[in-house]
Amino acid sequence: MIYHGNRFTLRPDASPEQVEEALESLRNQGRVIPSVKSFVVGRDFGGEYTWGAVFVLEDLDGYWEYLIHPAHRNTDRVGLPLVDKFASFDVTDDEDPDMAAKIAELHQRRYDNDAELTKLVSDLGEYSGSAAPGKHGE
Repeated sequence: MIYHGNRFTLRPDASPEQVEEALESLRNQGRVIPSVKSFVVGRDFGGEYTWGAVFVLEDLDGYWEYLIHPAHRNTDRVGLPLVDKFASFDVTDDEDPDMAAKIAELHQRRYDNDAELTKLVSDLGEYSGSAAPGKHGE
């Protein structure tokens, strides 16, 4: 299993309506993407972020389906412009020593095929995660 997590802090100028639209889009990902087995979206406690989401996926094929699904793309479109700081991370019980590289390759393939997404992530104030694009990967 792969637990894919996101932690983020929104820009102070994000309106309550925009915040709710972005959070609802994250929840919708959990409801409609077939490879998502379980999910949670809500407040993030115990760190420097204010919001978080975790999506449970069975394997790399499911991870890829999650990454390219239209529901995920919608969240990128409505949510990323509101984000100041963002961290993406994965926890897995898979003992494959190459798992980190395989996950990074999925993210890199997605960035390579979506210039708009790459720009949205590159323009974030702070980003950490697999295959971080732009200034965040330097």
